[in-house]
Amino acid sequence: MARPRNIKSSFIKTPYPFFTFLPVSPFTSLLNKFHSLRIHMLYSSSRPRSYLFVIFLLILLSLLGLSLLRLVSVSQNPSQCPSFLTLLSPPTSHPPFASLSSKNHEPVALSRSATMPLPAHPVSGNATAEEAEFWAQPDGEGYRPCLDFTIQYRKASAKISKEKQKFLVVVVVGGLNQQRKQIIDAVVIARILEAALIVPVLAVDQVWKDESEFSEIFDVDHFKRTLQGDVRVVSSLPSTHLASKPIFNPQMPDNVSPLWIRTKFLKELNRGGVLILGGIFSKLSKNLPLDLQKLRCKVAFHALRFVSPIQELGNKFARRLWIKGPYIALHLRLEKDVWVRSGCLTGLGPKHDDTIRKIRKSQPQLLTDRLNMTNTQRRLAGLCPLNALQVARLIKALGAPRTAQVYRAGGEPFGGTQALQGLVEEFPNIVTKEMLAREGELSPYINQSSAMAALDYIISLSSDVFLPSHGGNMGSAIQGHRAYVGHRKFVKPNHRGMVGLFEDTSISEAEFRSIVKKMHRRYQGQPEKRTTKRNSSDVIAYPVPECMCRHGIRSLQRS
Repeated sequence: MARPRNIKSSFIKTPYPFFTFLPVSPFTSLLNKFHSLRIHMLYSSSRPRSYLFVIFLLILLSLLGLSLLRLVSVSQNPSQCPSFLTLLSPPTSHPPFASLSSKNHEPVALSRSATMPLPAHPVSGNATAEEAEFWAQPDGEGYRPCLDFTIQYRKASAKISKEKQKFLVVVVVGGLNQQRKQIIDAVVIARILEAALIVPVLAVDQVWKDESEFSEIFDVDHFKRTLQGDVRVVSSLPSTHLASKPIFNPQMPDNVSPLWIRTKFLKELNRGGVLILGGIFSKLSKNLPLDLQKLRCKVAFHALRFVSPIQELGNKFARRLWIKGPYIALHLRLEKDVWVRSGCLTGLGPKHDDTIRKIRKSQPQLLTDRLNMTNTQRRLAGLCPLNALQVARLIKALGAPRTAQVYRAGGEPFGGTQALQGLVEEFPNIVTKEMLAREGELSPYINQSSAMAALDYIISLSSDVFLPSHGGNMGSAIQGHRAYVGHRKFVKPNHRGMVGLFEDTSISEAEFRSIVKKMHRRYQGQPEKRTTKRNSSDVIAYPVPECMCRHGIRSLQRS
């Protein structure tokens, strides 16, 4: 039986299957008893008190039956935040979406569609107190996913999800995680314009040079089904619109609001029927109405699922690490383009720094933000990536044992083995996806940087501890995803605070450890509410409080 559309919260399940286990409904049984009693009374006039007692008993039973039905109904009430186990499948059933068929066109229940990690390892009894503290997971403080949309949003969905006259085409650029953020905003823009969304086009980036299409990285059918109650997603323009003259907008200003989107595009879109957008990265405001923030989370954590071959291979790699014990995932941003874009020195010596400086001088457009700052100013402001030695000192100070498994995500570091030397000396058990793979497993993805980044994402999501050496799109995506699935440990380095510590040779190792632990005590994956100030954070990195509620309380005011 097809389930109803997303009329209530997507977490709500119809109570119908509960009653299929009852051979006779309470109402049928009750009516049969009344019918038998009526017939018996027609042919007997004795013992009236017995009949009164039986009638009283039946009334009492009917009241109990109605109370039971009310209890079942209350348990399905969308005003209650569902339990965490209801929202997200237990880790032992990893992956939770394995039973979903791509040919099944029913709406996908959000409780089954979230991409889940492997369970975190319990702290070993043989671990020292410092090691136990390092591997311990943060307190989630009772926060759970909570995507209950308003009545107004759900009413509007009935029309928007069937739109067949207006179509939005979005071209997304950059690497995988940059593209993910643009796809999320593309869905939101389509919702704002009440337009159908064509499956986003992945442009070939000049750095990554990956020619993969959306369907080669993400599960298109799952994407469509998960969002079918919010936005109509189609694979291509209908024949009626192929001759339309599209409106093409290559750029958008920063921090645009839904009102700006409607004012700029809606009139022309209604007239022409097709709108093509490019360059939407980080252009849409981070402070949108609550329903649109929830939609962002729904796209990020539920709709954008990797295709089965990539997801299954990533799960295999994660299990090969996981079965040996807890592991750390480090996203080391040491690639050549990172040093060029950041405007920082590599720390590998004059030869390597001169190479980066020449590329930066010949391609000044690659340098991002704060063009008037020197290398030293950037470093002191905490804008530079941590190098391998600095990362090693940081996680060692936090209590990571030397024998810890370390998964290194990211591309090849500029400087090769020299760039990793400081990390390898402190933590020799370092592995990459290439080392985890068996013969032929990575062959289909050799020239697909997006697929390789997806494998890094999957393995990093299941790690016991995750740490990025620099900000970036993958770091923020993993941060939010780990929060959404139960606040898994995520160490956010205090770059600015660490600069002075790394350069101060007068303090002892014990003092260094003490300062580092104190500095990062509140930056290890605990619930952190998103700020709404001018330089506000992204709801995808900070899903509390818009996309996560606490102790079953739905209202943000009470959470």
